[in-house]
Amino acid sequence: MPTLDYVTLDVFTDQAFGGNPLAVIADARGLNGAAMQRIATEFNYSESTFILPPSDGSDCLATVRIFTPVEELPFAGHPNVGTAFHIARLSELFGQPVGDHFRFSEKAGVVDCRIVRDGDRVSASIAAPRPLEVGETIDPAVIAACASLEAGAVSPANHGPAFVSVGLPFAIAELESLADLATARPSGSAFVHADQRYPNPGFSFSLMLYVRVDGDPKRLRARMFAPLSNIIEDPATGSAAGALCAYLASFAPESDGELAFVVDQGVEMGRPSRIEVSVDKQGGAVGAVRIGGTCVEMMRGQLSF
Repeated sequence: MPTLDYVTLDVFTDQAFGGNPLAVIADARGLNGAAMQRIATEFNYSESTFILPPSDGSDCLATVRIFTPVEELPFAGHPNVGTAFHIARLSELFGQPVGDHFRFSEKAGVVDCRIVRDGDRVSASIAAPRPLEVGETIDPAVIAACASLEAGAVSPANHGPAFVSVGLPFAIAELESLADLATARPSGSAFVHADQRYPNPGFSFSLMLYVRVDGDPKRLRARMFAPLSNIIEDPATGSAAGALCAYLASFAPESDGELAFVVDQGVEMGRPSRIEVSVDKQGGAVGAVRIGGTCVEMMRGQLSF
């Protein structure tokens, strides 16, 4: 009976039972995609990652594949941050030394990982594999229906709802108040309708809602719903946070420099998460986006199947 070592982590938190859980299969050699999908479904976390050797000739430390309980993703934030955190505590991986700067090969592209060590505290950040992409605008009534809110809860003050991506597309919308954010509940039928009206081939309709804390455009409180991907609500979504912050940075008055954002997510779920996002701007254009935070290891064990 084959066995596989695994760890689970709480990502984007420094407290056990906070953040977003992640399962990491430390050495996935010998597994095909179908087996990876079955294992991810067994864990039933929002994502699980599988670490493989890099392809021949690659300068990446590893190839990483990411699965939700129902599908493979080309990129995601908290799985990359958690996987980088796990690898950072190893002396070597597949015979290669592990330093504080390495790269992953993924379906969305190459992901740059950086590690910061402060005594026993380790934090990881990853660069989004693609530049900011802004898609079509979305009818606010569709957003409100998906979140079981009145149409007036969707704020038009700073921007309308739209699709944004730095590797994985999300619908994003600003709400009028924290009370509206707390009231939001995903409607499965409305998500089906939204997915049919706004198809993104290969991706299910996923929604990131946010509020500016005390009006600060760089301090945000957010919730993310993706029921069509079997994720009723996600406690921390780095890829969505990165896309949202990159989009907000495009409106910021600063034309040059690094803009720092903090996104609090998972509070309403009892799993508070803190996602740190930095966005580089040059000549008014949004450039590199980095998504980071720290993690807590929760479990180690073996899968037998």
